[in-house]
Amino acid sequence: MKRIASALLLLVFLLPAALTVSSQNEFKPFSLDDLLRKRIFAQASVYGIRSMNDGVHYTTLSDDYQKIEQYSYKTGKLVSKILDLSEFEASGIKMIVDYEFSADEKKILIQSDYEPIYRRSFRSNYFIFDTQARSFSPLSGKGMQQLATFSPDGSKIAFVRDNNMFVYDLLTDAEKQITTDGKFNEIINGAPDWVYEEEFEFNKAFEWSPDSKKLAYMKFDERNVKMFNMTMFQGQKPALDENALYPANSQFKYPKAGEDNSVVSVHIYNIESGNTLRVNVGPEKDQYIPRIRFTRDAGTLVVFRLNRLQNQLELLKTNSLTGQSEVMFKEINKYYIDEGNFDNIQFLPDGQHFVMTSERDGWNHLYVFNMTGNLVNQLTTGDFDVTEFYGFDPDKKLFYYQAAGLSPLGREVYSVSWDGKSKMLTEGSGTHSADFSSSFKYYIHKWSSAASPTVYTLFDAAGKKIRVLEDNQKLKDKLAEINPPLKEFFTFTTSEGIELNGWVIYPPLFDKTKKYPVIMNQYSGPNSQEVLDSWSMGFDEYLAARGYIVMSVDPRGTGARGEAFRKVTYLQLGKYETIDQIEAARYAAGLPWVDASRIGIWGWSYGGFISSSCMVKGDGAFKVGIAVAPVTNWRYYDNIYTERFMRKPQDNAEGYDQNSPLFFADQLKGKLFLIHGTADDNVHVQNTLEFSERLVQAGKQFDQMLYTNRNHGIYGGNTRMHLFTMIEEYLSKNL
Repeated sequence: MKRIASALLLLVFLLPAALTVSSQNEFKPFSLDDLLRKRIFAQASVYGIRSMNDGVHYTTLSDDYQKIEQYSYKTGKLVSKILDLSEFEASGIKMIVDYEFSADEKKILIQSDYEPIYRRSFRSNYFIFDTQARSFSPLSGKGMQQLATFSPDGSKIAFVRDNNMFVYDLLTDAEKQITTDGKFNEIINGAPDWVYEEEFEFNKAFEWSPDSKKLAYMKFDERNVKMFNMTMFQGQKPALDENALYPANSQFKYPKAGEDNSVVSVHIYNIESGNTLRVNVGPEKDQYIPRIRFTRDAGTLVVFRLNRLQNQLELLKTNSLTGQSEVMFKEINKYYIDEGNFDNIQFLPDGQHFVMTSERDGWNHLYVFNMTGNLVNQLTTGDFDVTEFYGFDPDKKLFYYQAAGLSPLGREVYSVSWDGKSKMLTEGSGTHSADFSSSFKYYIHKWSSAASPTVYTLFDAAGKKIRVLEDNQKLKDKLAEINPPLKEFFTFTTSEGIELNGWVIYPPLFDKTKKYPVIMNQYSGPNSQEVLDSWSMGFDEYLAARGYIVMSVDPRGTGARGEAFRKVTYLQLGKYETIDQIEAARYAAGLPWVDASRIGIWGWSYGGFISSSCMVKGDGAFKVGIAVAPVTNWRYYDNIYTERFMRKPQDNAEGYDQNSPLFFADQLKGKLFLIHGTADDNVHVQNTLEFSERLVQAGKQFDQMLYTNRNHGIYGGNTRMHLFTMIEEYLSKNL
């Protein structure tokens, strides 16, 4: 497959005569209240899709989280209403947060309630719904549970409570505690610690064997991990009480760059004997175990072992009866192995092969290996990145995947045969994805573009459209009524000869004879992508409607353009991203309809880091910079993420400090606004406070806002409305 050059697929900055219809027709203003509270641009979706065992039916969760319904893939018609909570008011279950079928599909594990812990972790009350008896029973009456999961044969449910593993037997109605050493901020069984959850992107650290006779789980010993403290205040409580006089101290284990991690071990519990054995993962303790996974053989558990530098991944083939292991495969990368590849490693039904994505030829591609780790075939080739692996159909011997095959701006869905013959299953530009049935006979196709909201369509494997599940016509009607400005794509070449992709949103009734202020919104983080031909409608369009030209540019380090482009930032996060955003500002300043003296930049998290960096290194290229929840020195951030790109600060002090806004505070030019939540467990408010102190001592005036008890997302109650109103007013006053 050959990728068409992106320059041929992208639009350049368009002159007013060629502007889209949305900017020529009459525009109906909308308010921030319309956007955030009334959510007039919210998309409809298809919730809770589950393919059923027969491969010809699927279930969905209603958008009010009250009903589970069964549909036919072939006809698209409703077959049955499996569960409607309105018929079970006595159960006390208010909503279905999520659900899972047992192997025989006679029981459903219902997740009700939701008590968040961190980004992906939560506690819930789980209930078992018997579809034949039409009755509910609680999974456990001894406290909220985490991660409840049916065994493959449907006879048992494993779950975590209070950092310990439990197994509930549906046949005997008995709950058994598997571990007893779990303790907050010390030992965690079956669930990851904070940094594993955040940076290896998973929240369940246990696996059932295919025969349901063994339960493998990870144990996190975080006693040597240093504690981070956050002060929690009275907040929104209606009345002050004696507890408000002394704010609470929230403590959790957070390993910063260069600091100690949890020591992770792997254990296998035998359901029949009640014995637990420890897996041999080697003598090294300063390493990572990002995944454990049983193969199709119940006697073989594969442990993913990653070194601390994250540039060497080993798959340990483990005997589940003895715990003994051996290296069956090793992948080495001269930079780092991206964590997104872990879930693309899948063991095939024949028990003889596995498939994975790798960047060994400079692009992310699919490869097949045998179980001794020898390469069998490279399935995909070319100057493009595979972005997701969907699975393998053993009957047709086809692999299904998503890739940026035509342009880094889009995504398509493909199949590829064992011998590498590929076929694109989707048509047209935009962003395509697929959710395949268990038999791979059908798939639900999701598509959107910068000009069109998401459409969900049901197809058969031959590519025949069966029916549209959701076309978001109500939103399209609202868009036709309001006619908001939309994104248009462009490319430009920097002074270093680097071609960068971007989008621009012009104000309504754009006039090329006038000059407009520009606000640049960016994220810029490793392997991220803001410039993507997919639907979004939010604050960027709102600002454009208020008279700003809004731009976004993906700098070096971002995704879908190959390893060389993506990993050029290795050991120096922020250097090239800052250079490229400054180049983008200078490019914009040269356009005849841009007021070069009124260019601003803003971003959140990594985007806040780059906004801060641009303000202290941009030499006045930006009049205004807004940094929301910014990292200001990578020494303050967690070690898994930071060291993946920077190594330890002990080994790369210059890379850390030369790219930290802290050490360039005295070079600030323009108006800088720092915004942070005081309860941000991810990017700690320490980042903003340390930067602000440097600015104070350098005699630099700036603005700052702290949101009480708000985390990295800065939301809750009226918070988001306040935040974006404040940002708009700040831009109006200063840009």
